[in-house]
Amino acid sequence: MNTQLLTAALDLAARGVPVLPLRAGKVPFANCPACLYTSCGGRPNMKTPGPCTCPRPCHAWAAATTDPDVITGSAWTTAWKQAAAVAWHPGGVGLTVVDLDHADAVAWARRTLPATRTVPTTRGEHWIYQGATPSANAVRDGVDIKSTMVYARWLGPGTGTMTTLPDTVRELVAAKPSPVRPVTVAVPSGGGECRHRTPAYLERGIAMAEQRIRETATGIHATVYRTFLAVLSAHGRCGCLTEAHAARLFAAAQTKGETARHCTDAWTNARTALGM
Repeated sequence: MNTQLLTAALDLAARGVPVLPLRAGKVPFANCPACLYTSCGGRPNMKTPGPCTCPRPCHAWAAATTDPDVITGSAWTTAWKQAAAVAWHPGGVGLTVVDLDHADAVAWARRTLPATRTVPTTRGEHWIYQGATPSANAVRDGVDIKSTMVYARWLGPGTGTMTTLPDTVRELVAAKPSPVRPVTVAVPSGGGECRHRTPAYLERGIAMAEQRIRETATGIHATVYRTFLAVLSAHGRCGCLTEAHAARLFAAAQTKGETARHCTDAWTNARTALGM
Protein backbone atom coordinates (compact mmCIF):
# COMPACT_ATOMS: atom_id res chain seq x y z
CA MET A 1 0.00 0.00 0.00
CA ASN A 2 1.20 3.52 -0.80
CA THR A 3 1.25 4.81 2.77
CA GLN A 4 2.52 8.24 1.73
CA LEU A 5 -0.52 8.88 -0.47
CA LEU A 6 -2.88 7.41 2.12
CA THR A 7 -1.41 9.65 4.81
CA ALA A 8 -1.84 12.70 2.56
CA ALA A 9 -5.46 11.72 1.89
CA LEU A 10 -6.23 11.32 5.57
CA ASP A 11 -4.62 14.67 6.36
CA LEU A 12 -6.79 16.38 3.75
CA ALA A 13 -9.91 14.59 4.96
CA ALA A 14 -9.21 15.70 8.53
CA ARG A 15 -9.30 19.29 7.22
CA GLY A 16 -12.67 18.70 5.56
CA VAL A 17 -11.41 18.16 2.00
CA PRO A 18 -13.09 15.25 0.12
CA VAL A 19 -10.49 12.92 -1.41
CA LEU A 20 -10.15 9.79 -3.55
CA PRO A 21 -7.27 7.72 -4.98
CA LEU A 22 -6.14 8.02 -8.61
CA ARG A 23 -4.39 5.35 -10.63
CA ALA A 24 -1.67 5.77 -13.24
CA GLY A 25 -2.55 8.34 -15.87
CA LYS A 26 -4.22 10.65 -13.32
CA VAL A 27 -7.54 8.87 -13.81
CA PRO A 28 -9.94 7.42 -11.21
CA PHE A 29 -10.28 3.71 -10.65
CA ALA A 30 -12.84 2.13 -12.93
CA ASN A 31 -16.32 1.49 -11.67
CA CYS A 32 -16.94 -2.01 -10.37
CA PRO A 33 -19.05 -4.33 -12.60
CA ALA A 34 -22.23 -3.46 -10.71
CA CYS A 35 -21.68 0.27 -11.34
CA LEU A 36 -20.24 0.07 -14.87
CA TYR A 37 -21.47 2.93 -17.10
CA THR A 38 -23.43 4.18 -14.06
CA SER A 39 -25.86 1.28 -14.43
CA CYS A 40 -26.35 1.49 -10.64
CA GLY A 41 -27.99 4.89 -11.01
CA GLY A 42 -25.08 6.96 -9.75
CA ARG A 43 -24.18 8.26 -6.32
CA PRO A 44 -26.67 10.53 -4.53
CA ASN A 45 -24.45 13.61 -4.92
CA MET A 46 -24.16 13.30 -8.71
CA LYS A 47 -26.10 15.51 -11.11
CA THR A 48 -28.69 12.78 -11.62
CA PRO A 49 -29.05 11.20 -8.15
CA GLY A 50 -29.45 7.45 -7.98
CA PRO A 51 -29.59 4.63 -5.46
CA CYS A 52 -25.90 3.65 -5.57
CA THR A 53 -24.37 2.86 -2.19
CA CYS A 54 -21.27 1.09 -3.55
CA PRO A 55 -18.48 1.11 -0.92
CA ARG A 56 -15.74 1.16 -3.60
CA PRO A 57 -14.20 4.36 -5.02
CA CYS A 58 -16.57 4.27 -8.01
CA HIS A 59 -17.87 7.30 -9.96
CA ALA A 60 -14.75 9.45 -9.76
CA TRP A 61 -15.32 12.80 -7.99
CA ALA A 62 -18.66 11.62 -6.58
CA ALA A 63 -16.82 9.00 -4.51
CA ALA A 64 -14.62 11.62 -2.83
CA THR A 65 -15.11 11.56 0.92
CA THR A 66 -13.82 12.92 4.22
CA ASP A 67 -14.76 9.77 6.13
CA PRO A 68 -11.54 8.14 7.43
CA ASP A 69 -13.33 4.80 7.87
CA VAL A 70 -14.16 4.76 4.15
CA ILE A 71 -10.70 5.97 3.11
CA THR A 72 -8.95 3.25 5.13
CA GLY A 73 -11.66 0.62 4.73
CA SER A 74 -11.28 -2.71 2.99
CA ALA A 75 -13.27 -1.59 -0.08
CA TRP A 76 -10.58 1.02 -0.87
CA THR A 77 -7.56 -1.10 0.06
CA THR A 78 -6.88 -2.43 -3.43
CA ALA A 79 -7.13 1.08 -4.86
CA TRP A 80 -4.55 2.44 -2.42
CA LYS A 81 -2.20 -0.44 -3.29
CA GLN A 82 -2.30 0.65 -6.94
CA ALA A 83 -2.69 4.41 -6.40
CA ALA A 84 -0.42 6.84 -8.21
CA ALA A 85 -1.87 10.07 -6.80
CA VAL A 86 -4.49 11.61 -4.53
CA ALA A 87 -7.37 13.64 -5.94
CA TRP A 88 -9.56 16.16 -4.17
CA HIS A 89 -12.98 17.63 -4.94
CA PRO A 90 -12.62 21.45 -4.95
CA GLY A 91 -16.34 22.19 -5.17
CA GLY A 92 -16.97 19.93 -2.19
CA VAL A 93 -15.09 22.36 0.03
CA GLY A 94 -16.26 25.56 -1.68
CA LEU A 95 -13.14 26.17 -3.78
CA THR A 96 -12.22 26.54 -7.45
CA VAL A 97 -9.00 25.52 -9.18
CA VAL A 98 -7.96 27.44 -12.29
CA ASP A 99 -5.80 24.82 -14.02
CA LEU A 100 -3.18 26.52 -16.20
CA ASP A 101 -1.62 23.98 -18.53
CA HIS A 102 1.34 25.88 -19.99
CA ALA A 103 3.48 28.99 -19.66
CA ASP A 104 1.26 31.13 -21.90
CA ALA A 105 -1.76 30.30 -19.76
CA VAL A 106 0.16 31.19 -16.60
CA ALA A 107 1.21 34.50 -18.17
CA TRP A 108 -2.43 35.24 -19.05
CA ALA A 109 -3.52 34.54 -15.46
CA ARG A 110 -0.86 36.84 -14.06
CA ARG A 111 -2.07 39.63 -16.34
CA THR A 112 -5.77 39.03 -15.84
CA LEU A 113 -6.63 37.38 -12.51
CA PRO A 114 -6.11 38.50 -8.92
CA ALA A 115 -3.23 36.86 -7.11
CA THR A 116 -4.17 33.86 -4.98
CA ARG A 117 -2.70 30.63 -3.68
CA THR A 118 -0.73 28.84 -6.41
CA VAL A 119 0.52 25.29 -6.76
CA PRO A 120 3.15 24.27 -9.35
CA THR A 121 2.12 21.47 -11.74
CA THR A 122 4.03 19.44 -14.30
CA ARG A 123 3.26 21.90 -17.10
CA GLY A 124 1.98 25.03 -15.39
CA GLU A 125 0.16 26.01 -12.19
CA HIS A 126 -3.05 25.57 -10.22
CA TRP A 127 -4.54 28.85 -8.95
CA ILE A 128 -6.93 28.17 -6.05
CA TYR A 129 -9.75 30.58 -5.19
CA GLN A 130 -12.42 30.75 -2.50
CA GLY A 131 -15.87 30.14 -3.95
CA ALA A 132 -17.35 27.38 -6.07
CA THR A 133 -18.56 27.51 -9.67
CA PRO A 134 -19.64 25.09 -12.39
CA SER A 135 -16.63 23.41 -13.97
CA ALA A 136 -15.55 23.70 -17.59
CA ASN A 137 -12.62 22.55 -19.70
CA ALA A 138 -10.84 24.63 -22.33
CA VAL A 139 -12.44 27.96 -21.41
CA ARG A 140 -9.44 29.39 -23.25
CA ASP A 141 -6.22 27.86 -24.54
CA GLY A 142 -4.61 25.89 -21.74
CA VAL A 143 -7.15 26.88 -19.07
CA ASP A 144 -9.57 24.49 -17.32
CA ILE A 145 -11.86 25.42 -14.42
CA LYS A 146 -12.20 22.69 -11.78
CA SER A 147 -14.76 23.16 -9.02
CA THR A 148 -18.14 21.42 -8.75
CA MET A 149 -18.58 17.88 -10.06
CA VAL A 150 -14.89 17.30 -10.90
CA TYR A 151 -11.69 16.33 -9.14
CA ALA A 152 -8.22 17.89 -9.19
CA ARG A 153 -4.93 16.14 -8.49
CA TRP A 154 -3.48 17.04 -5.08
CA LEU A 155 -0.02 18.50 -5.61
CA GLY A 156 0.52 20.15 -2.25
CA PRO A 157 -0.83 23.14 -0.33
CA GLY A 158 0.87 25.75 -2.52
CA THR A 159 1.92 29.24 -1.53
CA GLY A 160 0.22 32.60 -1.20
CA THR A 161 -3.03 33.84 0.30
CA MET A 162 -6.25 32.45 -1.12
CA THR A 163 -8.60 35.13 -2.46
CA THR A 164 -12.19 35.28 -3.67
CA LEU A 165 -13.05 33.77 -7.03
CA PRO A 166 -13.21 36.66 -9.52
CA ASP A 167 -16.10 37.30 -11.91
CA THR A 168 -13.65 36.85 -14.79
CA VAL A 169 -13.48 33.12 -14.08
CA ARG A 170 -17.27 32.78 -13.75
CA GLU A 171 -17.67 34.58 -17.08
CA LEU A 172 -15.23 32.21 -18.74
CA VAL A 173 -17.28 29.23 -17.54
CA ALA A 174 -20.49 30.77 -18.84
CA ALA A 175 -18.98 31.59 -22.24
CA LYS A 176 -19.45 29.46 -25.32
CA PRO A 177 -17.14 26.40 -25.34
CA SER A 178 -14.10 26.44 -27.58
CA PRO A 179 -14.58 24.99 -31.07
CA VAL A 180 -13.53 21.45 -31.84
CA ARG A 181 -9.92 21.22 -33.03
CA PRO A 182 -9.03 18.49 -35.53
CA VAL A 183 -6.45 16.13 -34.08
CA THR A 184 -4.56 13.33 -35.77
CA VAL A 185 -3.25 10.50 -33.60
CA ALA A 186 -1.57 7.23 -34.40
CA VAL A 187 -3.75 4.14 -34.33
CA PRO A 188 -2.47 0.60 -33.78
CA SER A 189 -1.31 -1.03 -37.00
CA GLY A 190 -3.07 -4.27 -36.12
CA GLY A 191 -2.22 -7.68 -37.48
CA GLY A 192 -4.37 -9.69 -35.11
CA GLU A 193 -7.50 -11.68 -35.88
CA CYS A 194 -10.46 -9.50 -36.83
CA ARG A 195 -13.54 -10.03 -34.65
CA HIS A 196 -15.69 -7.39 -36.32
CA ARG A 197 -17.30 -9.71 -38.85
CA THR A 198 -18.74 -6.81 -40.88
CA PRO A 199 -17.95 -3.09 -41.27
CA ALA A 200 -21.31 -2.37 -39.66
CA TYR A 201 -20.09 -3.99 -36.44
CA LEU A 202 -17.22 -1.56 -36.16
CA GLU A 203 -19.40 1.41 -37.13
CA ARG A 204 -21.92 0.50 -34.45
CA GLY A 205 -19.14 0.31 -31.85
CA ILE A 206 -17.77 3.74 -32.76
CA ALA A 207 -21.25 5.28 -32.78
CA MET A 208 -22.00 3.83 -29.34
CA ALA A 209 -18.70 5.21 -28.04
CA GLU A 210 -19.52 8.68 -29.40
CA GLN A 211 -22.94 8.53 -27.77
CA ARG A 212 -21.51 7.41 -24.43
CA ILE A 213 -19.17 10.42 -24.38
CA ARG A 214 -21.82 12.95 -25.45
CA GLU A 215 -24.34 11.72 -22.88
CA THR A 216 -21.89 11.92 -19.99
CA ALA A 217 -23.13 14.22 -17.24
CA THR A 218 -20.16 13.92 -14.88
CA GLY A 219 -16.56 12.74 -14.83
CA ILE A 220 -15.81 13.48 -18.48
CA HIS A 221 -12.05 12.90 -18.05
CA ALA A 222 -12.64 9.37 -16.77
CA THR A 223 -15.39 8.64 -19.29
CA VAL A 224 -13.22 9.65 -22.24
CA TYR A 225 -10.33 7.51 -21.01
CA ARG A 226 -12.53 4.47 -20.35
CA THR A 227 -14.24 4.85 -23.73
CA PHE A 228 -10.93 5.10 -25.56
CA LEU A 229 -9.73 2.06 -23.61
CA ALA A 230 -12.83 0.06 -24.57
CA VAL A 231 -12.62 1.01 -28.25
CA LEU A 232 -8.92 0.20 -28.50
CA SER A 233 -9.42 -3.07 -26.65
CA ALA A 234 -12.23 -4.14 -29.00
CA HIS A 235 -11.01 -2.70 -32.31
CA GLY A 236 -7.35 -1.77 -32.00
CA ARG A 237 -5.51 -5.04 -32.57
CA CYS A 238 -6.65 -6.07 -36.05
CA GLY A 239 -5.95 -2.92 -38.03
CA CYS A 240 -9.59 -1.99 -38.70
CA LEU A 241 -9.49 1.13 -36.50
CA THR A 242 -8.54 4.21 -38.52
CA GLU A 243 -7.46 7.80 -37.83
CA ALA A 244 -10.94 8.88 -38.95
CA HIS A 245 -12.50 6.77 -36.19
CA ALA A 246 -10.17 8.30 -33.62
CA ALA A 247 -10.99 11.79 -34.91
CA ARG A 248 -14.71 11.14 -34.37
CA LEU A 249 -14.08 10.13 -30.77
CA PHE A 250 -11.87 13.18 -30.18
CA ALA A 251 -14.56 15.46 -31.63
CA ALA A 252 -17.20 13.95 -29.34
CA ALA A 253 -14.94 14.49 -26.33
CA GLN A 254 -14.22 18.11 -27.28
CA THR A 255 -17.94 18.89 -27.56
CA LYS A 256 -18.09 17.97 -23.85
CA GLY A 257 -15.28 20.40 -23.03
CA GLU A 258 -12.23 18.14 -23.23
CA THR A 259 -9.14 19.80 -24.64
CA ALA A 260 -7.27 18.31 -27.57
CA ARG A 261 -4.30 17.69 -25.25
CA HIS A 262 -6.44 15.83 -22.70
CA CYS A 263 -7.84 13.70 -25.52
CA THR A 264 -4.36 12.89 -26.78
CA ASP A 265 -3.17 12.05 -23.26
CA ALA A 266 -6.17 9.76 -22.69
CA TRP A 267 -5.58 8.01 -26.02
CA THR A 268 -1.88 7.52 -25.25
CA ASN A 269 -2.60 6.27 -21.73
CA ALA A 270 -5.20 3.82 -23.04
CA ARG A 271 -2.76 2.44 -25.63
CA THR A 272 -0.07 2.13 -22.98
CA ALA A 273 -2.43 0.30 -20.63
CA LEU A 274 -3.22 -2.19 -23.40
CA GLY A 275 0.39 -2.60 -24.45
CA MET A 276 -0.19 -1.12 -27.91
